[in-house]
Amino acid sequence: MIKGVDHIAIAVNSADEALSVFDNVFGLKADHIEDIPDQGVKAATIRVGDTNIEFIEPINPEGGVAKFLEKKGEGIHHICIEVDNIDEELNALAAKGVELIDKQARKGLAGMIGFLHPRATKGVLIELVQKV
Repeated sequence: MIKGVDHIAIAVNSADEALSVFDNVFGLKADHIEDIPDQGVKAATIRVGDTNIEFIEPINPEGGVAKFLEKKGEGIHHICIEVDNIDEELNALAAKGVELIDKQARKGLAGMIGFLHPRATKGVLIELVQKV
């Protein structure tokens, strides 16, 4: 079952610069900053009401976020939806014929995650997360 929007991720060239902008403009401070080597990113989150904005900066020049930035520039990368049970959701989506990037959940910044392919969702990369 869908619980709500967990975060909106923005691909940036520099998470530190993005955090500075959001601090200067909105007075928002970073909640968490972490390198996630298996995803090739440095992630920084700021809390906005009941959700987060996550800035993702490539630390691997061959990774997906680096390629995204080369192709599209800085901007919204994906929307993350929190679910009760990630494995059930991924299995149910696969059974419906939804194209998945991750057929099994894996560890991510916010918990156990799985991505749906943008072709399945009108060009929007969707991440599902089950908080642990």
